[in-house]
Amino acid sequence: MSRPDRLPIHDALPELLATLDRHRTAVLTAPPGTGKTTVVPLALAEAGLRVLVAEPRRLAVRAAARRMGVSYTIRGERHTGANPMVEVVTTGVLLQRLQRDQELAGVDAVMLDECHERHLDADTALAFLLDVRDTLRPDLRLLATSATADATPWSMLLGGPVVAASGSVHPVETVWAPPERPVAPPHGLRVDPALLSHVASVVRRAYAERDGDVLCFLPGVGEIARVAGMLGDLDVLQVHGQAPARVQDAVLSPGTARRVVLATSVAESSLTVPGVRVVVDSGLAREPRTDHARGLGSLTTVRVSKASADQRAGRAGREAEGAVYRCWSAAEHERLADHARPEIALADLTGFALQAACWGDADAVGLALLDPPPPAAMTAALRTLEVLGALESGRVTARGRRMALAGVHPRLARALLDLGPRAAEVVALLSEQLPRDAGDDLAEVWRAARRGGTGFAARWRQETARLTRVTDRRPPDDRREVSDDVLAGMAVALAFPERVARRRGGGYLMASGTQAQLAEGSGLATAPWLAIAVADRPTGSASARVRQAVVIDEEIARLALPAVVEEEVTWRVPPGERRGDVSARVVERLGAIELSATPLKDADVRPAILHGLRTEDLLTWTRQAKELKDRLTFAHRAAGPPWPATDDLIALADQWLEPELSRARRRSDVERIDVAAALRRLIPWSERLENVAPERVEVPSGSQIRIDYSGEQPVLAVKLQELFGWDEAPRIAGVPLLVHLLSPAGRPVAVTADLASFWRDGYRSVRAEMRGRYPKHPWPEDPLTAPPTRRANRSRP
Repeated sequence: MSRPDRLPIHDALPELLATLDRHRTAVLTAPPGTGKTTVVPLALAEAGLRVLVAEPRRLAVRAAARRMGVSYTIRGERHTGANPMVEVVTTGVLLQRLQRDQELAGVDAVMLDECHERHLDADTALAFLLDVRDTLRPDLRLLATSATADATPWSMLLGGPVVAASGSVHPVETVWAPPERPVAPPHGLRVDPALLSHVASVVRRAYAERDGDVLCFLPGVGEIARVAGMLGDLDVLQVHGQAPARVQDAVLSPGTARRVVLATSVAESSLTVPGVRVVVDSGLAREPRTDHARGLGSLTTVRVSKASADQRAGRAGREAEGAVYRCWSAAEHERLADHARPEIALADLTGFALQAACWGDADAVGLALLDPPPPAAMTAALRTLEVLGALESGRVTARGRRMALAGVHPRLARALLDLGPRAAEVVALLSEQLPRDAGDDLAEVWRAARRGGTGFAARWRQETARLTRVTDRRPPDDRREVSDDVLAGMAVALAFPERVARRRGGGYLMASGTQAQLAEGSGLATAPWLAIAVADRPTGSASARVRQAVVIDEEIARLALPAVVEEEVTWRVPPGERRGDVSARVVERLGAIELSATPLKDADVRPAILHGLRTEDLLTWTRQAKELKDRLTFAHRAAGPPWPATDDLIALADQWLEPELSRARRRSDVERIDVAAALRRLIPWSERLENVAPERVEVPSGSQIRIDYSGEQPVLAVKLQELFGWDEAPRIAGVPLLVHLLSPAGRPVAVTADLASFWRDGYRSVRAEMRGRYPKHPWPEDPLTAPPTRRANRSRP
């Protein structure tokens, strides 16, 4: 094959080849467009090495293989090229080969391209390769390439030097083009239409101001379609993972006229589009998000990182001087994250965990990874694999190994293995990203795919053929001889047993316990049971949103998720109610879905009642009971043990609520308990409450006044005239009484803990104010010598 035109990477080749000869490993840093993807493998092949190149995306595999004239393999497709020394594969295919042949017989060097993108398959493949090199193939050359300059972590991981190629081929001018008016930030999958309109206008501006093709980055297929609709008079190509082969071929070939290429991140670094002189960047990308507690995954729209923005901009300088129009301001750019988060920190790790288990390291602690898997995500993944039968006691089963080699998510592999070749069509449907216009009835989507005529249908048939080849070819049993709709339901239910859902109210309850809602007007809305294939949970929503599902019956639900019968004694609050009660039942369930319930007699309801006491105000707190509790609280605070603390009375239930608690069977029994009488059981046998916290105190007038213990300090509220002659209030357990002196009308006129000081300094002003207002009551000049009284004077003084 003829050598490509000289590119910046050629200057780094001598050092790179020498480094690989000496160290067997190296990290190559080279900005997008420098030629690393196509020049380096051919140079290694010319040196007599058989090279395997791993790319993160299928589109990049085809593009690289086509440019080099070599073979390629992607899932379900293999092409033989003219040069037998180089083969390009996806990282997923590389993982499959490593599981089948750890030594990689016939391969001298492996090049992992675009490692900076931090795809999970690429991180996993590199970890496996490092293990192979250390144990089986010390001669195997490993090369990791990155479009970013920061390669120190990779160098430390591989144990090899960094070789740096020169920078961008041509300079790229940055044009800041933020919207004139503020736009709403992305929310879930939603992108403000005003931003898309602005992006379209920037594309037109760039098209008019610059020469060459325009490459515009958008977050997803939907946004690409909407912007394309606004650019109808231009020659627009739409590039994404679902694009038909003819569109991919057109994008990778030089155009005869100016073009506008609308692309997702697929064109960010691993794909060179010829003819591009201008990049328009929306500044958005899509990242996976996984709700491990509910078993739901989704994509969300995020701001790009600075590193991604730089890689996108570099596409404009591939062949000549260019420009990048960024649809945000320079100030906003400074606030962007330096790098995107790695997929291992965001994604569902079930497939990764199965790969690791097949490799002999189920919890992945021994794998050489740049970032360890999050513990919660790994725990959820291992639990799922146990349910699917792929793991047993932490070790991979024979079934698990077959699932790993199926080349689909372990959930889908379970359905494929259980149902046989007939299920290949449904599993193929679930393994591909469905068209944007696909409805929520998966059975109908299946029928549409069978009718054909679309790019998706062609990919689906290809994947179906592949899956049929890898399934068990044993004759189907009677259970598999069912209608297509039933088969679809069985496949989805087996793959996602926790998403089996039963109608409840206006929506559905999944076996996982998550509520689910169909779109308004859905044709599935009357089904009593659903097997939900695709669902996500919008940000801020308590319910999941059903994207694709199949109607099933209870029999299929039970097939996917065996029922559990258990005795249930709980404190239950019915939906829509605030008050709970004891519920003692024998319940049959599919996960969180209740199938049937019968009353359970003679059950131990004490734990349920204790829960009710903790979560609701069940006890009837009379004034007498509240005052007694306050006195006990004061006694503990003032005197300490053996007076008990009363801040958590439920924890002391054994000491004061027996035998009433043992006799109680339901809420009404608890509500009838005499709380005051029960609380007296907390008084230590060796103590008298009246000695420590007396209920009343006698004042000079002879009245027995109740003490209020509800605050931090005991309070005596008494009419001022009843305390004449009393220069000091008694102490309660050593704590001075706080005296609230009341007017004849019972309103506070003064508060003091030092009566002598009040009579000396404060009484005069109170007397002056009060004697005119209450002339029938005594207001002597010397309160310490006046007789105390509860009554008014018989005549005016």
